[in-house]
Amino acid sequence: MDFIRKKIALKVAILVNAFLLIIMAAGTWFLIIQQNKGLEEQLIERGKIESIVGAKMMSQVFEEAIDNGVFSVQDAFDREYTPIPGFDPPKYHTKYDSYLDKAILALEDEFLIDESVIFAVAVDINGYLPTHNTRYNQPPTGDKEKDLLLNRTKRIFDDETGIAAAKNTQKGFKQKYKRDTGEVMYDFSSPIYVKGKHWGGFRIGFSLDKINEAKTKQSISLIIVMAIIFIISHVLIMLTVNTSIKPLRTLIQRASDLADGQKLDEPITTKSIDETGQLADVLERLRFSIVTAMKRLRKK
Repeated sequence: MDFIRKKIALKVAILVNAFLLIIMAAGTWFLIIQQNKGLEEQLIERGKIESIVGAKMMSQVFEEAIDNGVFSVQDAFDREYTPIPGFDPPKYHTKYDSYLDKAILALEDEFLIDESVIFAVAVDINGYLPTHNTRYNQPPTGDKEKDLLLNRTKRIFDDETGIAAAKNTQKGFKQKYKRDTGEVMYDFSSPIYVKGKHWGGFRIGFSLDKINEAKTKQSISLIIVMAIIFIISHVLIMLTVNTSIKPLRTLIQRASDLADGQKLDEPITTKSIDETGQLADVLERLRFSIVTAMKRLRKK
């Protein structure tokens, strides 16, 4: 502490850097909040758009199948779910599900290229899911816990979130969804219309973990950048203060010489016009006064 008190340059640098650190910390915190908010809004908008695109694709698949005579409009709206024996939770067939297994599976899987997307599926107005993504359409194993996670196709998802998504008529409808596997995510849904009639919805499950992970990475990157800026600023402040204080050290040494009666014949000059220059002028007048006084003493 005594060392710091004796060094004005160090005291000034510490004070300036302390204030700079406070300002940069506050600025970093504000930027993190703003960037995280912007990132989440961006991801939410992406989820909404993907659900809208998926709904349009499903509408087109259904209407092309109807136009090509694969099944009728009435078959497309089949609600007489035929139970598939041996499953808990229960699974069902409809008059169109076997066709969708071939027609939409690859389309749904395309959405999973986005690592934030957990699932992308079409469900009818009652929450019936005829064809799930490949990762959740694995052959049954008989292990209930494993099948609950990996064999989720042809089930009716009529929980509160699921039925709201199925009956939703709003494009890009956002909900928070707690899956029966324990995962929590954003659920985006957009209505699917077949020949002008509301068939159901296209659901996109967006991982909150991925969103939080992206936020964390962005925050860490910003903190690292701000830390580098602070270190560079700290070094530059130290160099600037030391450079600015260097003439003062010279004047202190000259004042010490005057006090010891040394170098009285060497003028004290400086190019500076600030306080350092003013101090140099004062010391020069003092030197001149000492020299004049000594000459008078010698004459006597």
